[in-house]
Amino acid sequence: MRTLNPHQTTPHFLEGDVTMEGILAALVFIADIYAIIKIIQSSASGLQKLIWVLVVLVFPLIGVIIWFFAGPGGKGG
Repeated sequence: MRTLNPHQTTPHFLEGDVTMEGILAALVFIADIYAIIKIIQSSASGLQKLIWVLVVLVFPLIGVIIWFFAGPGGKGG
C-alpha cells in the first residue's frame, strides 16, 4: 500500500505503475469501442442499435460478450 506524501507533485497514477487490472480495463475499453463501432455500422434498425449500444455501455464486459454472440450480425445465427 502506498503512503501519502504531502510533498509529492506527481499523482501516483502518472508514475508508470501498470497493473493487471489496468491492462484488463484497457482491453475491455477497446473491445467496447470496437463493438459500438460495429453496432453503428450494422444494418440493424436505429432502435436496435440504440439498445445494443446501451447494453455495451451499461454492462461493459458482459455486454460486449453478449453482443459478440447475439448482437446485430452476431455469430449466433
